[in-house]
Amino acid sequence: MSTNSKPQDDAEILDAIEQWAEKELRPVARKFDHADEYPHEIVEQMKSLGLFGATIGEAYGGLGLSASTYAKIVVKVSSIWMAPCGIFNSHLIMAAAIERAGTEEQKRHWLPRMASGEFRGGIGLTEANAGSDLQAICTVAKREGDDYVVNGSKMWITNSLHGQGILLLVKTDPKAEPRYKGMSLLIAPKGDGFKVSKLKKLGYRSIDSCEVHLQDYRVPASHLLGGVEGKGFIQTASGLELGRINVAARGAGIGEGALLLALRYAQERSAFGKSISNHQAIQLKLADMVTQVEGAKHLIEAAARRYDAGERCDLEAAMAKLAGSEAGVFCSQEAMRIFGGYSYSVEYDIERFYRDSLLMCIGEGSNEILRQVIAKQLIERHPA
Repeated sequence: MSTNSKPQDDAEILDAIEQWAEKELRPVARKFDHADEYPHEIVEQMKSLGLFGATIGEAYGGLGLSASTYAKIVVKVSSIWMAPCGIFNSHLIMAAAIERAGTEEQKRHWLPRMASGEFRGGIGLTEANAGSDLQAICTVAKREGDDYVVNGSKMWITNSLHGQGILLLVKTDPKAEPRYKGMSLLIAPKGDGFKVSKLKKLGYRSIDSCEVHLQDYRVPASHLLGGVEGKGFIQTASGLELGRINVAARGAGIGEGALLLALRYAQERSAFGKSISNHQAIQLKLADMVTQVEGAKHLIEAAARRYDAGERCDLEAAMAKLAGSEAGVFCSQEAMRIFGGYSYSVEYDIERFYRDSLLMCIGEGSNEILRQVIAKQLIERHPA
């Protein structure tokens, strides 16, 4: 990843994204969310803004933004409407894996198309019986001549309906021990045998989260990421660092957006002869909300800086994701309480923030699993 962008350039990009989000996203978020309608026009705008190439290196046509700047973009967009971040997040995790682990030929072929948004991708990891335990996947790819033939299915795959393909985690050696040594990643564009079924969700609407069915689906062997079998689990773990920073930023953005909605409402709403923002019970909530959001942002920045420096950041990314996602849930729930009865009306945006926040505690590793990751890394770094 390129991290050579200048602070002034980054500030201009952030300002442009903020203006776009306020002008284009805020007025339509509720409509798209309630209709669960894919925002095609918004996607075209994101192409023009370069969001699909945000973290892709300039050598391949991307903006080459640092993870730190990228996280700030995600916080801003999510503070207005979280769902669009999922479209370019899943896409950029795929791109980051190709940029880090792909052959030079794979980089030259795929990354420019991804940076422009011509090819929009996602990550095909989760299965019905394999989420946190990725080594339990059952999707198998068998080598037949110059192709791999894939059979299996994936669940909750973003960009699989309206995108052009996914980075697919498969077992190329189902009998390998330990299990992770038999796993590989395939760059998998849509084709015969690649079928998609849209899933209905509580929140995170308007975005295509789907079940992907793969039946005798053929992928050229040249699409094996890095050109070597058995590296898929390690390549996936590396890609999830950026994904967790993104989800952390989405959670913090939801928290910040909920806080701002609640703060404005508390200043406008009166009870017992004064603005409810002057009641101590409300003030305590607001204080806890802003403290959680700002704390999460600091952890996100710390993880992003290590990622940008090319350092191991699984501990930092896990802490950031845990803090950011929990801040999103906490703040949106507290905001619901501040809004009172109005929070239960679909005419107010706060109910969308609450529904969307719950996903952040599950996606890119459940918070229960991440607590284990954090504790194990802590013990490893500080042996007795």
